[in-house]
Amino acid sequence: MKPGHAGLRRIVRAFGFSMRGFQAAWRHESAFRQECFAAVVLVPGAFLLAQTLTQAALLIATVGLVLITELLNSALEAVVDRIGPERHHLAGRAKDMGSAAVFVSLAIVVATWALVAVERFG
Repeated sequence: MKPGHAGLRRIVRAFGFSMRGFQAAWRHESAFRQECFAAVVLVPGAFLLAQTLTQAALLIATVGLVLITELLNSALEAVVDRIGPERHHLAGRAKDMGSAAVFVSLAIVVATWALVAVERFG
């Protein structure tokens, strides 16, 4: 543990770093902004679609999964870009894998929401 960074002070500092991360994602990542706008619609929609609180939690969790995955993908892209502007197959592979992770999270949203909708209206 770093000296002077324990207890409540560590928690407050960690919160500040998290807020800076949200601000950076909002400012620099259009995909993150789009997914946030979708979340603003989908989270309330989860309560309209779901028949139980468990279903609502599941629907909301899938939306959160997309945001988490997008934040991690954006962080990965920033690190790769920081290393250098030259093209390298490993850098491309890392970015493609991050993009694939976002795609999988979006597919989970579509599948989960579709299954809950079929259960509700099917």
